[in-house]
Amino acid sequence: MTPPGRAVATFAVGFLLLDAVLLVWFGLELRRSGLVWGGIVCAASAGAVVLLWRRYRRALTDLDAHRLEMKEQVESIRRLLREKHLHN
Repeated sequence: MTPPGRAVATFAVGFLLLDAVLLVWFGLELRRSGLVWGGIVCAASAGAVVLLWRRYRRALTDLDAHRLEMKEQVESIRRLLREKHLHN
């Protein structure tokens, strides 16, 4: 099962790309440059969501690795205390 955040990010990218296509299309049909620029901004925003999502996932992976490292250190300290009979 995928985390709900991924579904939200996928929906946001899809929605922004749909808006981009429609705005550019209507802008070209109606010869309105403001709509075309709006479509370009939506497309760029979709790209930004993808890049930020990847950055977020890398940060979560790093946090998981650090959490496991800390857990190993705590277990090492516990073993040391048991060996020295200091486990009050």
